[in-house]
Amino acid sequence: MKRGNERILATHAGSLARPPDLREMVIAKSGGQPHDEAALAGRLRSAVAEVVQQQVAVGLDSVNDGEFSKAHFTSYARERLSGHDQRTDVPGEVLSRVYGRDALEFPEYFEGRGNLGGPEDVCTGPLEYIGHAAVQSDIDNFKAGLEGFGGLEVFLLAVAPGTIEHWMQNRYYDRDEDFLNAIADAMHEKYKAITDAGLLLQIDDPDLADAWQIHPDLSVAEYRAFAELRIEALNYALRDIPEESIRFHMCWGSYYGPHVYDIGLNDIVDIILKVKAAGYSIEASDPRHEHEWRVWEGTKLPAGKALIPGVVGHASDFVEHPMLVAERIVNYALLVGRENVIVGTDYGLGTRVGHPKIAWAKFGAQAEGARLATEELRG
Repeated sequence: MKRGNERILATHAGSLARPPDLREMVIAKSGGQPHDEAALAGRLRSAVAEVVQQQVAVGLDSVNDGEFSKAHFTSYARERLSGHDQRTDVPGEVLSRVYGRDALEFPEYFEGRGNLGGPEDVCTGPLEYIGHAAVQSDIDNFKAGLEGFGGLEVFLLAVAPGTIEHWMQNRYYDRDEDFLNAIADAMHEKYKAITDAGLLLQIDDPDLADAWQIHPDLSVAEYRAFAELRIEALNYALRDIPEESIRFHMCWGSYYGPHVYDIGLNDIVDIILKVKAAGYSIEASDPRHEHEWRVWEGTKLPAGKALIPGVVGHASDFVEHPMLVAERIVNYALLVGRENVIVGTDYGLGTRVGHPKIAWAKFGAQAEGARLATEELRG
């Protein structure tokens, strides 16, 4: 991972808004509908090149492919792993599952929302990674889009085993540990393909924190043990991959809602820091978690690691003022060291704010805030 020795660098969490024509083509493919594969391949190649240019133009120092080839964040389990089937959602079931503790407190608010991500996956046989051609296509498209842009840090994303486990019911393996390790073995192939290609690997694990909502009967102590097991599986999946090639992203879920029962960062920060990674991207700017910069008053960032707090977010279509962004950055820099801070986003902004232009305006505010914070910290 690159560090900003002269200035604070800016990156983001991953997903960016797809052009409408590409979105329709990707959704058609993902849904098994008729589509022109050659036309999709060509449009993916051109769209990735366009979004690389947009990221550079708005002032981002670490860029990706926008996750343009994926119809949905959960499509990994359905499209790139074998050994599972799907079942149709059961109406009403989701209130005690996805929204968990919040739904128990605010059932009227969540009524009728339905499940997230479509049909539920059920593991029915040995899990194997079958996405080799897909990940290679992602790599090739990204590298083609990077031509002419030297000196950038570039990353691709992959989902953590623990988050995949929450999308997929186990009906094959005898123990949770066996199921998790099977996912880890399968995903190791994707992780290694990305880093072997010379790209930074970002591991996305929203359910590290969000599963606290999903399992409302667990105590904090029980949940910590639950999370530790899933981080062990992740580190097993990251074996043989250099730590400097990995960064880790976690959040509390992207759904709009009260988030009253989100688990506190202070309850899990030590578990997050056990992930084999050079940097930790953590949701930090929404109204429920913005105050948690103070966690770092009593938590030491390990030597050589980078902290990537989200300084703009998806919780509102308000575009953050650059001076507010700078204030957030300075709070972190004074606690963990300016050289250890890289500014990020709470979540993938492109598909979660009201309009793509708002997302790009947020990125602009982020980059300007990083410039202002750099000046202040030099002073």
